[in-house]
Amino acid sequence: MQINEEARAELFNEVNGLSDEAFNKKPAEGQWSVKQVMEHLFLMEGAITKSIIDQLENGEVVNAEPKPIEASTNRATKVTAPDFAIPNDDFATLDELKLKLTATHQGLAKVAETADEKQLEAKGFPHPLFGQMSLKQWIPFVAYHEKRHTLQIKEVKEKLGL
Repeated sequence: MQINEEARAELFNEVNGLSDEAFNKKPAEGQWSVKQVMEHLFLMEGAITKSIIDQLENGEVVNAEPKPIEASTNRATKVTAPDFAIPNDDFATLDELKLKLTATHQGLAKVAETADEKQLEAKGFPHPLFGQMSLKQWIPFVAYHEKRHTLQIKEVKEKLGL
C-alpha cells in the first residue's frame, strides 16, 4: 500500500486550494472537470475493492502472470472508463470528494492488510487492457491509475489557467 499512500498524497496535493467553482469547472465540453476525475477515482477504487473482496470469497484460482501495471500512467494510451465509473455532472465540493476517497482508500487498505497473501496471489479478475490480473496486483494498480489521473488533473488545471 506504500505506492497507494504516495499516489493519494500526490493527488490531494494537486487539488488542495482549489475553489469549489474551479473544482467543478470543465475545461471544454466533453472533457472532465477536476471533480469528475476525482469522482471517477472514487468509483474505481470502491469497485476494485468490492471485486477483490468478492474474488477472495468466491473466486477461482487463476495464477495470473504479472502485468506491466506501471504503464497505466501513460496518458498517451487512451482508455474509455467503464460505465460504472463514469462521473456525473452534479456539483460537489472538494471536501466531499476527499472524504469519499478517504473512505474507499481505507477500505482498500483494510483488505490489503487482512487478506491472505496466498489468496491474493492465486486469485484474480480481468483488466480490460491487461487481461487476467492477480488480486495482489490490483491493489497497486489503483495507485498507478490514480497517478494517471493526477496527471490529467494537472492538464485540466493548466487548460483552466489555474
